[in-house]
Amino acid sequence: MLCGGKKSYFAAAVCIITLTSMVTLSYLRLQRLSHLPKIIQEGSRCRGKITNRTITALKDNRTFIISPYFDNRESKVTRVVGIVHHEDVKQLYCWFCCQPDGKVYVSRAKIDVHSDRFGFPYGATDIVCLEPENCDPTHVSIHQSPHGNIDQLPRFEIKNRKAETFSVDFTVCISAMFGNYNNVLQFIQSVEMYKILGVQKVVIYKNNCSHLMEKVLRFYMEEGTVEVIPWPINSHLKVSSTWQFFQDATHIGYYGQITALNDCIYRNMQRSKFVVLNDADEIILPLKHPDWKTMMNSLQEQNPGTGVFLFENHIFPKTVSTHVFNISSWDTVPGVNILQHVHREPDRKDVINPKKMIIDPRKVIQTSVHSVLRAYGNSVNVPMDVALIYHCRVPLQGNLPRESLIRDTTLWRYNSSLIMNVNKVLYQTVL
Repeated sequence: MLCGGKKSYFAAAVCIITLTSMVTLSYLRLQRLSHLPKIIQEGSRCRGKITNRTITALKDNRTFIISPYFDNRESKVTRVVGIVHHEDVKQLYCWFCCQPDGKVYVSRAKIDVHSDRFGFPYGATDIVCLEPENCDPTHVSIHQSPHGNIDQLPRFEIKNRKAETFSVDFTVCISAMFGNYNNVLQFIQSVEMYKILGVQKVVIYKNNCSHLMEKVLRFYMEEGTVEVIPWPINSHLKVSSTWQFFQDATHIGYYGQITALNDCIYRNMQRSKFVVLNDADEIILPLKHPDWKTMMNSLQEQNPGTGVFLFENHIFPKTVSTHVFNISSWDTVPGVNILQHVHREPDRKDVINPKKMIIDPRKVIQTSVHSVLRAYGNSVNVPMDVALIYHCRVPLQGNLPRESLIRDTTLWRYNSSLIMNVNKVLYQTVL
C-alpha cells in the first residue's frame, strides 16, 4: 500500500501531499488533453460566411463575439474577446480551418469571464483556444458544440497573426460614446490636447452621438487621427448607463465599456507602443515634462519592466469657471470650454481617487476601467507631481465654496497651441 508503514503524523502528511499532487497533475493533464485541437473533417474548403461586424451574437443568444486575436505570449492560442452570460454559457469550441489541406480542427475553449462584472449577468470574457501546432489558421468559428457543419458557422478573422512594427507611439482608447453625445467643444479640445501631447491615434467605440458630433468624427477620420469602431451593443443586450448593477433587469454595465477597452488593447497590441485608457473628458497632464513621450521615457527608465502606469483622477468642476479665454466664436459650439475650468476639487478624506492608465499593451492580458486584472510585470502609481488627470465634469463635491477649490492652471501652458488648433477644426466642421 502507498500509505502503509509508520503511523506518524509526518508520514500521513507526506502521504496526503503525494496523493493530492498525483491527483492534481492527472487532472491538469486530462484538462490540457481535453483542450487539444482534434481533427474532425478533412478536405473542407471552409465556406462559412466571414463576418466583419463588431458584435456578433451566436445562436444561443448568450454569447457575443467581438474579435479573435492571435496570442503567443504563453502558448500558441487564439484569444477571442467576447461577452457571455456568466452562468448560462458552459461550453464553447473553436473551429479552425487549416488551408490548403482543408483540415478542420476543433478545440475546446477555456471560458474566462473577467472578475470585474460588477454584479451584471453578462461580462467581458476571454474565449481561449489552443491552436493546431502544424497550422497558422487565419479564421476561426465559435460554436457551442464540437459537432456540426462548419459551412453554417460565421467565420472571424484572427487578428495580430503577423508581427508588425509600431506605426504610432500613443493610441487613446475611448469607450463608449453613447447617449446622443454632443459635448462637441470639449471633445475637440481633448483630441487636440492629445495630439499636442504626442498622440497619433484615437479609437472611439461609438454607440451613438449627435449629427454635429458625427460631422466632427468624419473630419478626424479623414485626417487619420480617429478610428471609429461601431458599438451597437444595445441591439443585443439591455445596457445600463452606470457601472453598478441595481437588479433592474439590465444585462451589462456602462454600455459594455470593459469589453471595448479589452478589445482596444488587443486591436492595438502590435501597432502602438503605448495604449492610453481614459474617457473623452479626461486628459493626462504632465507636470514635469512637455509631452507624454518624454514623460514615459523617464517613467520607464525609473521603473524597468513595468507595463502599467496609473494616473490619479482629479475633478475640475464645470460649474466653476473663469472669464479668461472666453472666446466669443466658441459660444455657439455645444459643449464645455476646458480652458475656463482651472479649479480642482481637493482630495476627500478616506477616499482614494480613481485612476486611469497608460499601458504597454503587450504586457496586459485583461483590464478593468481603473486597473488591470492580469498582466506581465508591475503596475506603478505615478506621483501627482509628475502628472495628473484633468477631468472636467459635474462636481463630486458640489457644496464646496470656490475658495476651498485649488486653482491649477497647468492646462494653460498649452493655451496658444490649443486655441489655434481648435479654431482650425471648428472652422472646417462647425463654424
